[in-house]
Amino acid sequence: MTIEKNLAGTELTVAITGRLDTTTAPQLEAELKQSLSGIEKLVLDFAALEYLSSAGLRVLLQAQKTMNKQGEMII
Repeated sequence: MTIEKNLAGTELTVAITGRLDTTTAPQLEAELKQSLSGIEKLVLDFAALEYLSSAGLRVLLQAQKTMNKQGEMII
C-alpha cells in the first residue's frame, strides 16, 4: 500500500493505492492520526484501492468519528 497526502489549506486529500488490510491498516491509522489536526475536510481517494478489509474499515470509522467533530469526510 502507498499513501499520498496533499494538503490545501484545511483540506487534506489522501490517495491510497494497493491493499488496505490487517497488515497495512496500522500504517494508515498512524498517518491519519498525525495529519488530522486542524483539518476541516478529509477526502479519501480510493480510485486505486484494490482491496479493503474489515481492519481497513475500522480505520475509516475511526477517521469518521474524528472528522464528525471537526469537519467532514468524503470517500
